[in-house]
Amino acid sequence: MSSRKNAGRRDMRKNAPVTSDVIAMFDQLQIEEFKKAFSMIDRDQDGFIEKADLRDLLTSLGKNPTEECLEGMMNEAPGSINFTMFVTMFAERMKVPKEVIKNAFGCFDDQNAGVINEDRLRELLTTKGDRLTDEEVDELFRVAPIKNGLLDYNKFTRILKNSAADKDEATSSKANAEKDKDEATSSKANAEKEQ
Repeated sequence: MSSRKNAGRRDMRKNAPVTSDVIAMFDQLQIEEFKKAFSMIDRDQDGFIEKADLRDLLTSLGKNPTEECLEGMMNEAPGSINFTMFVTMFAERMKVPKEVIKNAFGCFDDQNAGVINEDRLRELLTTKGDRLTDEEVDELFRVAPIKNGLLDYNKFTRILKNSAADKDEATSSKANAEKDKDEATSSKANAEKEQ
């Protein structure tokens, strides 16, 4: 990347907002996890995830991404990928419809019974794809509807989606309460001026 382009990005970074409504959706621990992930991907530590960063990351994971694949990933963002954009893109992924989640679980439901064996799911989560630690699986299973060693993924999907909806609703309610408070303060000030 040319130094002119880097200079332009550095200027954009200085002017970038420190917070956003999207970041307010997550608690401090989640934000710290996002920061760690962003830092791992941003190999040159310039505050932006670029195609070269993705290539380096995927290569370090034993992948050999094509130029088309990298372009496709970069094109998912409407602009430069700074930390706020990174979190925004992650939040959008969290809005996956219930049916998509159920279908993903259904791939591991050989009997098409709406349940997955707890031990098999643990094995899959700790050995395939984006692997979870045993501690992370334990945390997940604490809220999961497991009975007789079987996880009911229809109920679990509802729990996952309702938890996300509750968080969205809480954020929206907080914003509405602040707006109402501002309007009440403004109305009171106007009434005092008229007297």
